[in-house]
Amino acid sequence: MPGILIALFLVAGSVLAWVAWQAEKKRRAAFELWAGQNDFTYSRQNDPEVRARYGFLDRLQAGHSRRGYHVLHGAWSGRAAAAFQFRYVTGAGKNQQTHYVAVAVLHLEKSFPEFVLSPENIFHRFGGLFGFDDIDFESVEFSQAFQVRSQDKKFAYDFCNTGMMEFLLQHRDTCLEQENGVLALFRDGALKPDGLDGMF
Repeated sequence: MPGILIALFLVAGSVLAWVAWQAEKKRRAAFELWAGQNDFTYSRQNDPEVRARYGFLDRLQAGHSRRGYHVLHGAWSGRAAAAFQFRYVTGAGKNQQTHYVAVAVLHLEKSFPEFVLSPENIFHRFGGLFGFDDIDFESVEFSQAFQVRSQDKKFAYDFCNTGMMEFLLQHRDTCLEQENGVLALFRDGALKPDGLDGMF
């Protein structure tokens, strides 16, 4: 009986591995199709250049064992753009966790003041008690939904105009960061081919 159970586990593991492999092949094909339709290049390999080029972004400094792969490069609305899957690890041993973030980057015509926007959470609220700078807006709903940080409050207010606040309140999982002439959008989870249009 133990031998039969071991064999069944091995077969089940092989089937799951095959299904995962087929799903990954389908995902790569979808990325290649999107890249061809939008005049982008695509590489599925881990690309150290991506992390070197955009490593100044706060979100890409999280954890350790960082990797950028499923990388797409091209132009969007006449500006240089990129999208990639970012992976990093926190903790070690039994407490180790792997995190995945979908990233889209747009190069701007010039550098603007550093700006970071992320969904509000309990840690941000505790941070406010200790003087962490969180810019508040006239919209109480928006201020409660997002943490906004920038050394230039006027720029933050101009960026988060009425239309932008309405859009962000409809997409509450959005994280934005602007620095060194780059605007980056982050969403937790896998980079999906059918979600690329909505990230640029």
